[in-house]
Amino acid sequence: MRIISLSVDGIHQAAQRGLYEWLSEQDADIVCLQDLRALEYELDHDIFHPEGYNAYFFDSGIKHYNGVAIYSRHQPKALIYGLGFASGVDMEGRYLQADFEHISIGSLLAPSANTELESLEVKVKFFDDLQAHLHKITRKRREFVFCGNWQMAHKSSDVKNAKVNEENAGFLAHERLWMDQLFNQIGYIDAFRAVNKDSDEYSWWPSGEIGKGDGWRTDLQVISEGLKPRVEYGVIYKNRAFSSHLPVIMDYDIEL
Repeated sequence: MRIISLSVDGIHQAAQRGLYEWLSEQDADIVCLQDLRALEYELDHDIFHPEGYNAYFFDSGIKHYNGVAIYSRHQPKALIYGLGFASGVDMEGRYLQADFEHISIGSLLAPSANTELESLEVKVKFFDDLQAHLHKITRKRREFVFCGNWQMAHKSSDVKNAKVNEENAGFLAHERLWMDQLFNQIGYIDAFRAVNKDSDEYSWWPSGEIGKGDGWRTDLQVISEGLKPRVEYGVIYKNRAFSSHLPVIMDYDIEL
């Protein structure tokens, strides 16, 4: 099973840059997109419904703001819109999940704390609630893949000029600690790091232009522990740019 995830900085712009033509050549089973910046009714053109895929969208209800999508070659048994946090803070980001027989695949856009609509307080609450949710579902008899723009990097190897960026949202001390807890205590796996330990693998450039300024690896496929032996291949695709983020391509030894 091949899963591609990408934060697109606006789906219309990414389409104009050739995203869908590129995706048609990738033989992906699942494609998870984040930061669509479009409402679902604005995506009724054929280009946003590629042949051979079932298309699912979850917008923000606000024009030009966030939103996620999942494209799947196999029809899911169920879809889950949002994370259902009692606080309601999950709606400050966006999450869409497709459930199959023994595996669930989610497309996640976390709050960034870098926009007028988002704050560091909201981001902290979101990730506190998310941690509790991820801990709870470890008891379920199914595997999970959470694809997305997590809006934070884990280690110094994931941020160019890490020391300089320690005071910036996305690489603050409490955010790195949250990632430590996710991977070291709760037991989830950074799928890319299971097969690639290189220190110069970045997926996002805050400057808005690939290769300009400091690169960050904030785009992750986070998997449940049982999937670790199923990770076969992972790459951050660098040959073309469709946004300020690069696609993360992961292959798993799994049949849907």
